[in-house]
Amino acid sequence: MASVSSVGIGSGVLTSELIESLAEAERAPTEARLNNQEAEINAELSVFGLIQSAITDLRLPSRTLANPELFESKSIASGNVAFSGVIDTSDASVGTHTIEVTALANSHTLTSAEFTDSNVTAVGTGSLAITIGSDTATITIDSTNNTLDGIAAAINNDSTVAVTASVLYTGTAYKLVLNSDVTGLANVIDVAVTDTGDLDDTDASGLSQLSYTSGALNLTESQAAVDAAFKLDGVAITRSTNIVSDAVPGVILTLNSTNSGSPSSLIIAADDEPVVAGVKEFVDKFNALKTIINDNTAFDSSGATENGILLGDSTTRTIMSQVRRLLGSTVVGLESANVRSLAEVGISTDYQTGLLTLDESVLKSKFASDPTDVTALFSDQGRTTDSQVTYEKAGLNTVPGTYAISVTTAATRGVLTGSVSMGASTTIDANNDGLTIKVDDTTSGAITLTAGSYTKAQLVAEIQSQINADSTLSAASKGVVVSLDGSNQIVISSSIYGSSSKVEITAVDTNTVAQLGLSVAAGTTGVDVVGTINGATATGSGQILSAAVGDDSEGISITVAGTATGSRGTVKYIEGVGEQLVDKITEYISIDGTLYSKTDTLTKALALISEERADLNERIETLTARLARQFTAADIIISQLNSTQDFVKRQLDALAGFGSDD
Repeated sequence: MASVSSVGIGSGVLTSELIESLAEAERAPTEARLNNQEAEINAELSVFGLIQSAITDLRLPSRTLANPELFESKSIASGNVAFSGVIDTSDASVGTHTIEVTALANSHTLTSAEFTDSNVTAVGTGSLAITIGSDTATITIDSTNNTLDGIAAAINNDSTVAVTASVLYTGTAYKLVLNSDVTGLANVIDVAVTDTGDLDDTDASGLSQLSYTSGALNLTESQAAVDAAFKLDGVAITRSTNIVSDAVPGVILTLNSTNSGSPSSLIIAADDEPVVAGVKEFVDKFNALKTIINDNTAFDSSGATENGILLGDSTTRTIMSQVRRLLGSTVVGLESANVRSLAEVGISTDYQTGLLTLDESVLKSKFASDPTDVTALFSDQGRTTDSQVTYEKAGLNTVPGTYAISVTTAATRGVLTGSVSMGASTTIDANNDGLTIKVDDTTSGAITLTAGSYTKAQLVAEIQSQINADSTLSAASKGVVVSLDGSNQIVISSSIYGSSSKVEITAVDTNTVAQLGLSVAAGTTGVDVVGTINGATATGSGQILSAAVGDDSEGISITVAGTATGSRGTVKYIEGVGEQLVDKITEYISIDGTLYSKTDTLTKALALISEERADLNERIETLTARLARQFTAADIIISQLNSTQDFVKRQLDALAGFGSDD
């Protein structure tokens, strides 16, 4: 076949330029349509990329608001420099307390008599038994360390007791100073001396001049050990330290000075700043999304400007319709609450643009007056009507609503009861001080009770303390509670509830059975709670009752304390706006979601356009080849006709010449 470039040589009319023009005329309408479609789809993809980015950005503040901990932030303020406080845990409750500090805790300080030097004069030899609380360190003093400097260094090199020794120069002489590292009356320094120099452990010469114990107070008490004393809401309290972590739940108090006679307030309030910041970011991110959609769905009836590329798009219309409905509706479960919708916490909607506006003053006011309802408005929350039933959690499939709770069997702990009634006093000695116990299938090491005489209350406290101090049990997070029953018999209970709760004594001492009533035996195994949630059989594990799979209440877990059976009230699950929006956005951008489906459809449309372009190119190539063949055939015919014409013309010209010769 002749090439396209050689077409027209014979005729000079049916040229390759004509073929190209005809092919372009065939290509142009389809290519223009494909170009327009491709440009529109790419523009839509670009916009949907912006929408997906903006809606993903909206999910972050929504998730922040969905976290109940955001609303548990507290602020604390002190009305007096005598004390200050910091929030330590979520246990801190909103309220006002009065505090009056009457004494600050001090550490015990002892000083020696004066010495002319610190590094030459020998004080004496022997040993110092220094005791603080229950800790004692024995410091050996010999010819290598019997100066003030040497004694101070020897004391400081021993870490057994919390005491610091130093040598003080008064300007005229040197003194040894002993200072307790811990404050409080329980941390008084006691120094018992064994004087190997003059063999007198109590006189005021030799090493015994450093004695400070009963009958030999040879050191001077320069600062007495004092407990901190203060009144909390009028109740007198003492502590060994000025930092108090167990007086106000969730708060660490620091006592700085006294304010005797002038009690001041410690105010714990809900901290609204994190809440306001979280809601403001939520509003800003929503408005950013809405602005993108507004700009690309705009309609200009005058025709002065182009309409938005997504005008009439069902995907954006569906997304915004669902989001608006979610943001504008009363949250299920809050129908009769003081706060029911976003409008009631200062979030309003512009009816023309759909953008949100936040009135921070309204939000702060509502959060101050109804923090629980505001929390439920944004995050998920569970509420129970029985004071001994605690909401623990819900799940992805939990449907918001109120569900009845019924208990047929209350959870119990594994328990072992002794066989002897304890008297007013019990003596622990070498014949009844030992036992081995298995708690929740973990066996302890050998447990030894401290020898001594105990009241009933002291005895159960000692048994509980020694069992719980066992390293094997504590490493496995096992523990017991020891008490007396109505017959004053010892009762050892596992610290957990349920079918895995067990107590068994595996070894005892010679007289343990007779004197304590504790023998080698297994106690009664605990049972799991049994009951229903929403009428469906729930799963019990210890005191935890979990709703049935497949029920609307699926995912709800509650802790049921107490022994009551029958109806235990209800549990209400509230899913706030933040939690709902997180779920909705996740649904939109998931692989099966609305946005993914839309972009997938557009991407497939681009692929079809590419296929159609390939088909067009193939069709045009076919057309070009066919025209080339047709033009070449016509060109050959024209060339032949031209040749015939030339032949005839030559013949005619020859005949004309022959006639003129005659």
